[in-house]
Amino acid sequence: MLNHRKSLTRPRTLAYTRQSGRCFYCGTPMWQDNPKQFASNHKLSLKQVKLLKCTGEHLTAHSDGGEASISNIVAACWFCNNRRHKTAKSRTPESYRKHVHKRMAKGHWHQLKIPPIR
Repeated sequence: MLNHRKSLTRPRTLAYTRQSGRCFYCGTPMWQDNPKQFASNHKLSLKQVKLLKCTGEHLTAHSDGGEASISNIVAACWFCNNRRHKTAKSRTPESYRKHVHKRMAKGHWHQLKIPPIR
């Protein structure tokens, strides 16, 4: 039996807007459509910018019954989303967010310091 997953495009875009374009976990600005412009605006390389691509993140995992609904999807940078799913120890979204902030405070995360655009 085929498992048809609902697209995350709309809930991800809404989450991106709701979060002012910042990652749910690390708070770093992300991009959706134009990596070259984002790189230019933030003085980053295209390689660095790939880490900050906006992805849709299930708060309750799809495998645990989480749906692709607006209330269950947040916007997360590719780096945070990817790292969350590579850990052996499964963490809640809030626990993972705290973990990310602790690592960032020690300089042990993605090392991309982007000041807010004013």
